[in-house]
Amino acid sequence: MRRFLVLCAALLAVALLIAAKPAAKPAAKPFRPVPPTAAVADSLIRTGESHFAHLYQLTFGGQNAEAYWSADGTKLIYQWTNDEWKCDQQYVLDLKTGKSTLVSTGKGRTTCGYFYANDSRVLFASTHASGDSCPPEPDMSKGYTWAIYPSYDIWTAKPDGSDLQRLTNRDGYDAEGTLSPDGEWLVFTSKRDGDVDLYKMRMDGTGLVRLTDQPGYDGGAFFSHDGKQIVWRTHRTADSTAQATFRTLLAQDLVKPSKMDLWVMNADGTNQRRITDKPAASFAPFFTPDDKSIIYSSNWPDPRSRNFDLWLVPVAGGEPVPVTRDTDFDGFPMFSPDGKWLVFCSNRGGKVAGETNVFLAEWRP
Repeated sequence: MRRFLVLCAALLAVALLIAAKPAAKPAAKPFRPVPPTAAVADSLIRTGESHFAHLYQLTFGGQNAEAYWSADGTKLIYQWTNDEWKCDQQYVLDLKTGKSTLVSTGKGRTTCGYFYANDSRVLFASTHASGDSCPPEPDMSKGYTWAIYPSYDIWTAKPDGSDLQRLTNRDGYDAEGTLSPDGEWLVFTSKRDGDVDLYKMRMDGTGLVRLTDQPGYDGGAFFSHDGKQIVWRTHRTADSTAQATFRTLLAQDLVKPSKMDLWVMNADGTNQRRITDKPAASFAPFFTPDDKSIIYSSNWPDPRSRNFDLWLVPVAGGEPVPVTRDTDFDGFPMFSPDGKWLVFCSNRGGKVAGETNVFLAEWRP
């Protein structure tokens, strides 16, 4: 009888211990970066776009471009031209709420936003210090050209647009900045030495290093996820006539982007090598999550057309493989930090010709 009572007491103690232990919380669901304002756009997935499991449209109307992820995968910074802002301004899109916040000044023209400092700050290039109005559009009588505005400098701010600070302050184009994964180094494009080259420096302005020194435009650089490599777009040629044309346009702060290839180098500027060699404009390169390939935009099958598609090419070299198959523009691809989503900009599904919106694709490897 005593043994029975002892056993009952032990069982009761165990039961009380189990009852007192708090129930395990259910595992949190992985964050899906599809805001409530997004529209399902699976109907806009084209034949051959097998990497897209699902597609969502994030912006609606105007010119939306260069959407880049925050490190935690919950926000995007992008540039938008609409009826209110006549030239590109920077916005941060909260992927939890769908709310967009203006982070640039609303003056001048901006380009190339990027998050850094654990998403506590953003950087972008802006011309606003030289005037409130948009700088003049390039003269297209010289053909399709990009303006390398000397009034561009790189600025930083908090993601709500407050605490605006100037990072570069010198005559000549400073823009197209992106950060190394550890947040230590800024790689950017500058005309400070007379050509258009890539530089890197620390975020306090120290440690400035010139990475490229060959004649021609070098820009649009991104670090690999391990921080060991940099991919960028450039047009390098030994042809004296082509170099003379480049210099003539550059003296007018213009660049003709009709022929550009992708190159990769070590983060210190060594071992520069060509990845693509096509008679077209290839740009907006970004490393795949494993750093073994580059996703980018190009019109190389038809260099005279506006039909830019996204392509994949191995860093080791090889023939590009198509990712998108729309008949108009697809560009500015960037993988989410977890590698499960691809953000890009596209003309597909626009209400008016030439409208460019931000799209989010659930990535199927």
